Amino acid sequence: MGLTLAEKILSLKNRKEVHAGDIIITNVDWIIAQDGTAPLAIRQFKKLNKDKVFDEQRIIFFIDHAAPSPCRELSNEHLLIRNFSKEMGIILHDVGDGIIHQVFIEKYAMPGDVVVGADSHTCTAGALATFAAGFGSTDVAIAMALGKIWIRVPESIEVVIYGSLPKGVFAKDIALYLLKKIGVTGAIYKALEFKGEAIERLSIDSRLTLTNMAVEMGAKTALIEVDNITKDFLLETRKVSNFKFLKADEDADYEERIYVDVSNLEPMIALPHSVDKVVSISDVEGIEINQAFVGTCTNGRLEDLRIVASILKDRKVAKNVRLLIAPASRKIYLQALREGILDIIVKAGGIVLPPGCGPCVGIHLGILGDGEVCLSSQNRNFKGRMGNPNSEIYLASPATVVASAIMGKITDPREVM
Repeated sequence: MGLTLAEKILSLKNRKEVHAGDIIITNVDWIIAQDGTAPLAIRQFKKLNKDKVFDEQRIIFFIDHAAPSPCRELSNEHLLIRNFSKEMGIILHDVGDGIIHQVFIEKYAMPGDVVVGADSHTCTAGALATFAAGFGSTDVAIAMALGKIWIRVPESIEVVIYGSLPKGVFAKDIALYLLKKIGVTGAIYKALEFKGEAIERLSIDSRLTLTNMAVEMGAKTALIEVDNITKDFLLETRKVSNFKFLKADEDADYEERIYVDVSNLEPMIALPHSVDKVVSISDVEGIEINQAFVGTCTNGRLEDLRIVASILKDRKVAKNVRLLIAPASRKIYLQALREGILDIIVKAGGIVLPPGCGPCVGIHLGILGDGEVCLSSQNRNFKGRMGNPNSEIYLASPATVVASAIMGKITDPREVM
């Protein structure tokens, strides 16, 4: 029996064949953490009484969740990260560099790497056939010391996406549809492996949206095979060409296979307060909104901002709506500036935030008032996620978000595109 992509990556990394269900100790290529989790890992590491980390150039900290800091307490946590990074020689991406998962994709992730992240959305990097998964801070501290981690090799679910996406429908809509189909517990501790003709046509930006949302289905990781789109992305962003074209074996043993035809897919909306409470946009059109947000590790990429600008051009944001836009990285921010995207957003009445997580984590930069409604491109809409349990969060694609910001109510983007 052949190997799934998850099994193949872990087998290559450990130079022996491993299978779903095996408990292994694996070498790791990268350890990443952000300002919400790095302080916990640092404090746990210090309890180990180790003088140094296993490899300071393989550990990366990011200050992105509360960036810039909104309060003294978080500023002191940032100081802890900066001081520890300096002491150990660890790579640090400070305020303004961007979101952990986006910057990691732009600069570090490679096919076949094994990545330990102190963040549940570490699985985003799987769009490059990177075995990337979130772990608790104690496990991360051990990995920082030893360069190894224990893991149970996950069973894999093959998700075959076929057909052609209709106009106005995007990768986020696929992700939301899958959440409706699979649910928030349907893929617990599984590896979701996305395949099919529709996946083959998606850009890396769109693929990242799918792998990012896999954890919302309970998945440990998500993976997409290496192809020429992966190759072109790595050549363009890193000038790198020496990597393996990793694919699952044709006779791989999958726990389950899911097939989705997207040819007739509509824009999808997740209702408060659960990510899998998903309906077609026709079921919720007309609900008034107070805030619209495009950004985060799910949909703050250049492709997303280009969609925003194409819809906003020569239009205005509704007077009763605050439209917030947060580029996912400094690189994206600068490119959006060069292309005139930010100019279009600001002229339309939108607000451009610094690169980072922004309103998504409910710490600053867009906390909702009591009873307010936000339509967001982020990945979670739990009660209180954006800082106020007395507000409501709907999730949608950037196209749906910006179309709704123009109309002042949830609107089908196909009506304004």
